[in-house]
Order: sequence, then structure tokens, then C-alpha cells
Amino acid sequence: MSKSKRIASIDWMRGFVMIIMVLDHVSMAYNAEHLAKDSAANYIVGMPLPAFEFFTRWISHICAPVFVFLAGTALAISVERKVSKGFDTKVIDKDILLRGAFIAILDPTLISIFGGKFTFQVLYAIGIAMMCMVIFRRFSTRTLIAIALSWIVAGEWVTAQFWDFDVASQSALSALFLAKYNTQELSISYAFVPWLSVMILGWAFGRYILDYGQGKTKFEPATLLFILGFSALTAFVAVRYLNGYGNMQLYREGFSWQQWLHVSKYPPSMSFIFLELGIMSVILAIMIKLEKIIGTRPNGILLVFGQTSMMFYLVHRLFLTGTANFAEMKKFTDLPNTYLITFIMLLLLYPFCVWYRGFKAKHPDSIWLKYL
Repeated sequence: MSKSKRIASIDWMRGFVMIIMVLDHVSMAYNAEHLAKDSAANYIVGMPLPAFEFFTRWISHICAPVFVFLAGTALAISVERKVSKGFDTKVIDKDILLRGAFIAILDPTLISIFGGKFTFQVLYAIGIAMMCMVIFRRFSTRTLIAIALSWIVAGEWVTAQFWDFDVASQSALSALFLAKYNTQELSISYAFVPWLSVMILGWAFGRYILDYGQGKTKFEPATLLFILGFSALTAFVAVRYLNGYGNMQLYREGFSWQQWLHVSKYPPSMSFIFLELGIMSVILAIMIKLEKIIGTRPNGILLVFGQTSMMFYLVHRLFLTGTANFAEMKKFTDLPNTYLITFIMLLLLYPFCVWYRGFKAKHPDSIWLKYL
């Protein structure tokens, strides 16, 4: 075992969701039975939600919230450390803007080329939200939390002013900020404003980690995460039980477990955010506790995938969308084979990510590798 300057549990959490993400992307590309009805825009009341298909899709819901939240956490830790060391503010801001712009542009360019149409998804949302942190990083932690929670609570009302829940295709401009848009030529699934609220919360948590390390707070980060996680899950149960505002009009139609978990991801509802961030908080808290007990293995699967998450994402995503769209492999198989293909892909991705991590470490001054 070896110790690392990085917080291994954060990498573990990121690596864990990357594995789930591969399963979802394999299903999206190859699975003829793929189920994706997690928006009021594409779900018709009474549609069946087959258990195995629904579960396979539902477990991937945690991926984007974790990816965005931890992007905010990692950025906050990096930036706040630079600030404490006296780095020039303009240099810090420039680096944030360049990093965010690089990530955001990958969706409408590289991802879109392989996907066969213009696409604005999670990289767009992360990149634009990251650029916004140039402004928001100057606010106090309490103000940031208040802003994020205000959007989570009021976001559905604001979204309703610009998006008709009963029509799948609306204004592309409003979708970039708030909602969802999908045609044969353009797909916008991740509006950046709702996801900015998640990144802001991640930034606040990053600050908390630093404050705890400096003895400014008494609660361990794991303890805080347990408290916040179970509180968020309790709020989810309340919102889902009341079955009204907070569900982005994707309502519960009964008391089956599928209906309880059938929450709106596009755009993210209050129930979705409470559920996914609640689950994430509990898992991350457990990982933080485990890190203290078992230490860190430098080539552990979760650690390797977590430390190479951007390259991991691009390689598997481009391969899957490319083969699906240009090699006549779209929707060619079923769900059991989806799991088998996912396992094989992970076996192939692991040695590549180990190599890439080492290659990146040997070239610390590379601008492009820094962003990947």
C-alpha cells in the first residue's frame, strides 16, 4: 500500500461511477431494449418500466451528479490551495476559463462528430459551469450554498416559464440554460444552470475539506456527508410521496419501486437531485472511512479509473458512439450481452488507463494532458 497526496476516496467515488457509466453507454449504443424515459418530455403516462431494464438505466443516474459535484470539489481544492499560496488571481481565473472552455467544446465538436449530430451533454454542462465558478468562487460558502439550494427548490418554477413539459422539442436556447431539446440534428440533454447548482455544492464541500484539514471545523467530512446524505434521502422520500411540485412533472403513478425511483433527470428535478446526491454522500462517506482503514493501492481499479476519468470518458464514449453510428452496430444486441460487453470493455480500459496515468505523470508540463 502507498499513500497519496490526492484524496483517494474522491478518486474511488469517481472511478465507481465511471464503471456504471460504461454500462449505460454500452446499453445506449448497442442494446435494442434500452430504456430511457427519465423526462416528462419523452415519457407517456402508463408506459411499462421493466424491472431489469429500468434498474440498469436507473443506477446510471448517479453518474452525472457525482461527476459534476466532484468536478466542483476538485476544482475548489486546487484553486483554494493556489489562493492560499499567493497565486495571481488573474492567472487562476484564466486557467479555470481555459479548462472549462476546453471541456465544454468537446461535446459540440468531438462527441458530436462521432455521435452523428450536434450534442450538448454532460461535458458541456461541466465546462460552462466551471467557467461560471470564476465569478462564484468569490462568494462565501454560505452564500454559495444558499444560491445552490435556492435553485434546487425554485428551479422547477423557473423552468416552467420557458419549457412546455408536454412537448418534447422546444426552444434550443432555453434548453441550453434550463431544459431539454431533441431533434434528428440537435440534442441538448444537460442544461447548464441546474448542473451549476450541483457544482456549486461540490465547491462548497471542497472548501469544507480544506477547512477541516486546517482545524477550522469539528465535524469530519465523512460525518458531514452521512448527515447531509440521509437528510437529502429523507427530503427525496417526502417530495416523491407528496407527488407534486419538485418532480418536474414526472409523477409517481403508484407505489412500486420503479415508480418511486422514476425521477426526472432531463432536466433534473428536486427529487432527482436529493436522491442522487443523497446516495452519493452516503457512499462517499463510507469510502472516506474505508480509506483510513485499508489505505490506498496505487493500481486499484477505482483509483486508476478515477484518476484518468476524462480520458476514460472520451475513449469509451467515442468508441461506442462511433461503432454504433458508423459500423452498423446500433441496437444490435440485448441486455445480458450489454453486461458482458461492459465487462470486456472495462478489462481493456484498465491497462490503457494505467499506461495513460503513467504517461501523463511523465509529462507534467503538457497543457493538453493537464486538461485530460
